Amino acid sequence: MEYLIAAQDVLVAAAADLEGIGSALAAANRAAEAPTTGLLAAGADEVSAAIASLFSGNAQAYQALSAQAAAFHQQFVRALSSAAGSYAAAEAANASPMQAVLDVVNGPTQLLLGRPLIGDGANGGPGQNGGDGGLLYGNGGNGGSSSTPGQPGGRGGAAGLIGNGGAGGAGGPGANGGAGGNGGWLYGNGGLGGNGGAATQIGGNGGNGGHGGNAGLWGNGGAGGAGAAGAAGANGQNPVSHQVTHATDGADGTTGPDGNGTDAGSGSNAVNPGVGGGAGGIGGDGTNLGQTDVSGGAGGDGGDGANFASGGAGGNGGAAQSGFGDAVGGNGGAGGNGGAGGGGGLGGAGGSANVANAGNSIGGNGGAGGNGGIGAPGGAGGAGGNANQDNPPGGNSTGGNGGAGGDGGVGASADVGGAGGFGGSGGRGGLLLGTGGAGGDGGDGGNGGDGGAGGAGGVGGNGGTGGAGGLFGQSGSPGSGAAGGLGGAGGNGGAGGGGTGFNPGAPGDPGTQGATGANGQHGLNG
Repeated sequence: MEYLIAAQDVLVAAAADLEGIGSALAAANRAAEAPTTGLLAAGADEVSAAIASLFSGNAQAYQALSAQAAAFHQQFVRALSSAAGSYAAAEAANASPMQAVLDVVNGPTQLLLGRPLIGDGANGGPGQNGGDGGLLYGNGGNGGSSSTPGQPGGRGGAAGLIGNGGAGGAGGPGANGGAGGNGGWLYGNGGLGGNGGAATQIGGNGGNGGHGGNAGLWGNGGAGGAGAAGAAGANGQNPVSHQVTHATDGADGTTGPDGNGTDAGSGSNAVNPGVGGGAGGIGGDGTNLGQTDVSGGAGGDGGDGANFASGGAGGNGGAAQSGFGDAVGGNGGAGGNGGAGGGGGLGGAGGSANVANAGNSIGGNGGAGGNGGIGAPGGAGGAGGNANQDNPPGGNSTGGNGGAGGDGGVGASADVGGAGGFGGSGGRGGLLLGTGGAGGDGGDGGNGGDGGAGGAGGVGGNGGTGGAGGLFGQSGSPGSGAAGGLGGAGGNGGAGGGGTGFNPGAPGDPGTQGATGANGQHGLNG
């Protein structure tokens, strides 16, 4: 408990100022004494002599009164100077006994009820509740504010019979603010509610403001704390583009009759996702060492993948070998399309062509890569087949074209922004007389993230309700609802996949930009 302390330095300074005033008045009186007390008559007549005598007499009387006032002034200055030391000595003598008496008075209630009879409650540490005030008289301690994510602010301590409730502490990041303590049962105001902590995680909700403390019989309710703003939603993912590289030579297949590889079936939509499409069959090799033209078989197409699974790879085209005729390698099969979230399948490599003597050799074309699912890359195109002549000069040799890269999937949508925290309700006014506390304002909703399709903005927090008024008091004003978060901008389309072959193909055109997300809804007023 605090005691009345006399400020000794202030008393000494006041005495010095009064001493200066007395010195200035004494100097002025001495300067006026000679001209006013010895005034000469203006003429030799009786009237002039009487006037001069009257003014001189008044001046002498004034000097006599001034001497008495100066003496009283000096006594007052000496008394004020000595009072500073007297106050300090008396307070030093009384402080120790008074504290001992207060400890004796508070001891029983502190032991039995956990709170003193007279005195203020202690302020809480970080995130801890404030102590309650004395049962008879004392204010509640303030709740501690938190800086730890997820830890709410401390509650304000309650007052006893007479006193004000402590203020609630501010919540840590994403946590609620502490409630204000209640005012005294007979008289006192409720404590302020603590503010909610701002969201830090992507798309997280802001903390709610703490409720204001209620007043007792006579007093005003505390205002509710403000809700914190929600965090912005995460950005959507654009599909990655393929790196454009030179294709490697395809492996030679085994020799066999001419024929086409069969197409593989599509992957089934399994209960558990992850079933990939089947790979296409490999085309058969063609061989004739005479003058007949020979063609390799075409590779089969890869099957489509189920959700979250990649499409199957296309089969490689068959190799062709001729003695004197033309040799044409088989075309590679197309890669299967990926399911939602799955990549496109690789295109099959074109078959190689080889002529021993005079014929033309043409390598097979690589198969096209499969298209990617949502948020996934397209498959790389297959490499073109090599063309070769064993005994040049003979016919012409033309390598096959590389397959086109598959299109990247549409970018994944961004997350929704976090909702703003609710404003705390205002405390109830006194039962007999008092005004209810104002409701806290709701926090702003978080902005939606950028992405394929922009995420919707978060919903703004609702404003707190105003506290109820007492019998003769007014109700508190409600808090304002916060604005909803802005919708995220649509993300840029992913770069098209690059083809592969002997000479790298040009990358595909970028996809179109995603749509802008919807704005969040405004919070409701309290």
